[in-house]
Amino acid sequence: MVLNRWSDIALLCLLIRIGMVKTFKRNVMKIFRELLVYHHSSLEYRAKILTLMISANGEICECEKQKLKEIAYTIYHDDQDRAELLIDAVLEYHIKIITNNGLDFEHLVQQVQRETKEVKRFSEKIDIGLLMQLHECMDNEEDILFQKRILEFLQSLKEEYGEV
Repeated sequence: MVLNRWSDIALLCLLIRIGMVKTFKRNVMKIFRELLVYHHSSLEYRAKILTLMISANGEICECEKQKLKEIAYTIYHDDQDRAELLIDAVLEYHIKIITNNGLDFEHLVQQVQRETKEVKRFSEKIDIGLLMQLHECMDNEEDILFQKRILEFLQSLKEEYGEV
């Protein structure tokens, strides 16, 4: 019976180490995203679009966190690491907005507009159907209206700059 306890402890230690390695890897990828992530600009653009929707009402509720996770895994269904990086990037942008740390909502809107104009293929990244999932989390009429305006703005960018 003692042998089972030692093997359980060894297994637990191994799982902790694996978790620590994954956490370390994720933190390194966040810090050096521009250098280490393939097509990081595409991921950053998607993060900005999702941040527009999530930051419309200030704080992120549990519903939005869950929807964000579902959306990220839908977009990057075959790449869990990339989905996690997308979630992290959205949360980073959101924190910058709510803490007024070098980014505000209007500036983010301008960035999305400029990047869509400069890189036409980015308009393909605007998936209104996926973004509507975040809209389901709204319960305040003001927030619903504001998010609808964001969706209309993104749809207009998609139509204006989309490749035919």
